[in-house]
Amino acid sequence: MSKYLLTALAALSALILLPTVIAAQNPLITDQYTADPSARVFNGRVYIYPSHDIKAQPGKGRPGWFCMEDYHVFSSADMTQWTDHGVILNQTQVPWADPAGYAMWAPDCVARNGKYYFYFPATVKGDGPRKGFGIGVAVADQPYGPFKPQAEAIKGVHGIDPNVFIDKDGQAYLYWSQGNIYGAKLKENMLELDSEPKILSALPEKGLKEGPYLFERKGVYYMTYPHVENKIERLEYATATDPLGPFTIKGVIMDESPNGCWTVHHSIILLKDQWYLFYHDKDLSPNFDKNRSIRADSLFFNADGTIRKVTPTLRGVGITQASAHIQLDRYSAISPQGTNVQFIDTADRFKGWKVAFDQKGAWVRYNKVDLSKTPSSAKLTINAIAADGAVISIYADKPIGQPIARVKLSGSSNWKVREHALTKKLKGVHDLFVMSDTGTPVQIDWISFK
Repeated sequence: MSKYLLTALAALSALILLPTVIAAQNPLITDQYTADPSARVFNGRVYIYPSHDIKAQPGKGRPGWFCMEDYHVFSSADMTQWTDHGVILNQTQVPWADPAGYAMWAPDCVARNGKYYFYFPATVKGDGPRKGFGIGVAVADQPYGPFKPQAEAIKGVHGIDPNVFIDKDGQAYLYWSQGNIYGAKLKENMLELDSEPKILSALPEKGLKEGPYLFERKGVYYMTYPHVENKIERLEYATATDPLGPFTIKGVIMDESPNGCWTVHHSIILLKDQWYLFYHDKDLSPNFDKNRSIRADSLFFNADGTIRKVTPTLRGVGITQASAHIQLDRYSAISPQGTNVQFIDTADRFKGWKVAFDQKGAWVRYNKVDLSKTPSSAKLTINAIAADGAVISIYADKPIGQPIARVKLSGSSNWKVREHALTKKLKGVHDLFVMSDTGTPVQIDWISFK
């Protein structure tokens, strides 16, 4: 093979965008801003279709407001390792949409008859009778695309936040919001309405409500939606015996964000007998809530079918493999004193967080780490900054008895990766307790067992 052909092949390979694998807790995605997660289960794998927040720039979006030009899709087999399949649709690819609208807001995706139907809002280009938001459909043969958008938006639909529900009898429904929450039947082709739009009744009349998401459980239809009862959105729900209502308001799924994020948009799925709530907050952009980050937490029902209120966590869901980077700053519990979480670099928050210890006995607990595949020769790897003499102990399940490892850290003012022998071999899934033995200051980015 000639050197010229080799050079050409190398250049071609550089153009091929391979999926990116991300290991994360909450937020699920840490290398970009994501919001409005629509989660779906296709062939046993979870796919998330979020909107993609970016920062507005001169001539690119409205400063100080939501700015979104495209969509990614992420997938996972274990709810812990997430694959970014890249951009599946850009505003410039949609024939009917304003190519400079930067309003590709909350989407949804469903599977039917071997096809995947991706529903998305966008501003309609031009000044015609349909000026404002329309909802379009893009179709693909695989859940990660490539998606081909239809030439026109769905007729009779004006609004945002599409959600599609397919009932047990095969009838599909489209829901959306525009001041009220609307619903209508879809035709078999999934591209056209099969009934007149209907305002869903008996939902809150005061305060913004948007982002409808409907699911069914034990013959009951749950309409879930963000609603501004006070100053910012919280998640609420209502139930009915028919997909188009009338609905009865039942209560709150999740209270307003303790971080003050003005919006919350969500989806709810069932996977292997466990229900999960996907939503967003402003983890990676604490001072600007138009750059958001998606999260997931477990959701449970009471015996009477009501939903237990969800408390947001940093740990999130899924089992973390011991060989992965275990981000202790995404803790399950933390000592009340001597431990705090900070950004590694406030100038680049995509680098994530660190956990800092500065008192003897300070600790964090990180739940559900799978040590089953840890080889007998495995060592603890830790990325840390430490004052000389800092000692950290790592315990399984409870901070008593013999630790898995006791690590004396040499002083370093920069991040340093160190390996240490284990004092105790374990198998199975365990919670980890990481504790400061001396109180000498130490900062930890991650730990791993390899």
